[in-house]
Amino acid sequence: MATAQKDYYGTLGVKKTATAEEIRKAFRKLARKYHPDVNPNNKKAEEKFKEISEANDVLSDEKKRKIYDQFGFYSDNIDQAAAEAAARGGYGPFTGGGQPGRARGGQEVPFDFGGFDFSDFQRSAGSGGRAQQQQQPGGGWGGFRDIFSGMFNGGAPQRQAGPQPGSDLEYQVSVDFWTAIRGGTVKLQITRREMCPTCKGKATTGGSITCPECHGEGHVTQKAGTMKFDVQCATCGGAGKVENACPTCHGEGTIGRTETLEFRVKPGTRDGQRIRLAGKGNAGTNGGAAGDLYLIMKVGTHPVFSRTGDDISVQVPVTVTEAALGAKIDVPTIDGRTQLKIPPGTQTGQKLRLREKGVPSASVEGKRGDQIVEVKIAVPKVQDERSKEILRELAKLNTEDPRQEMFARV
Repeated sequence: MATAQKDYYGTLGVKKTATAEEIRKAFRKLARKYHPDVNPNNKKAEEKFKEISEANDVLSDEKKRKIYDQFGFYSDNIDQAAAEAAARGGYGPFTGGGQPGRARGGQEVPFDFGGFDFSDFQRSAGSGGRAQQQQQPGGGWGGFRDIFSGMFNGGAPQRQAGPQPGSDLEYQVSVDFWTAIRGGTVKLQITRREMCPTCKGKATTGGSITCPECHGEGHVTQKAGTMKFDVQCATCGGAGKVENACPTCHGEGTIGRTETLEFRVKPGTRDGQRIRLAGKGNAGTNGGAAGDLYLIMKVGTHPVFSRTGDDISVQVPVTVTEAALGAKIDVPTIDGRTQLKIPPGTQTGQKLRLREKGVPSASVEGKRGDQIVEVKIAVPKVQDERSKEILRELAKLNTEDPRQEMFARV
């Protein structure tokens, strides 16, 4: 975390009005000069590189730079909205040295750093050029950080008022090959947050009690060393009272529940397809709408058919004579058997198309994919002498060398 009283502009050698591009160029120039790889075993160069890295980290980020320009330092605990509010209120940067910051019209910031012991600040360079703070007993930087966290972030997070929508859920659903093609009903067990039956999502049961943190004052006093000031109570948000939390949901407004959900898978559902079930996610609070449930389809495989989109592919073995002379053969499809014409001279690996024998489209009604049949020629195992004699005769009649074209291209 970058800390107070560091001149980042001076570190990079740029003006306060420097553009983002000028800051980037200045950092790159200095980084090339002081990088540890360029200056091995040089502690001074290493420290310098850490300083310019820290300066660049703040000034190259528009939001961080705005906070630094306003307060004279940057802290990850400072909320951007609070910083802008302080700027609109006219408060200038903290001047250090125990002096309070002043408004542009001369008004002092309503807290005083006089007498605060800054000697506990101990920094050691960390990764990315950021400094690491060391917690000191009885205050020091740890206390300083906690105070600013309370000032600018308001302490613990508050439950947002008004209706809050529920979050979405996502589940992966395994669907078998045939259900994805033909459609069907699938059951799925899910765990979701549903509206609390006791408080109806309001998180409270009515009535209020005095805030145990501020004792009804609406603000608390925080101090570090000799510095102290009042801040809004983080527990009640300044109201002085807190409502009774619902005993059923413990102030959450929702309770966890596991249920079995039944939904319909459309014919033609694809692997990886995302199905949205509106209002089936986590319940909202204070009357907020429930989130949605997204189901990611994981379609199973088949030992014979393979699927690409809406097309079905299958390998079909044919005999040598069927491939050479041509034939009509039976082939399997997702609808049952059908006949396919094998042209004379068909080669192994050749693909033949059966129009509209694929998967019904899930998005376009009445449309289907195709089935692609890949021919695989089955060579017979010749054992009897008569068959061998016929094949030798066939070879004499067909002297064409099937490898001739291949060698011609070598």
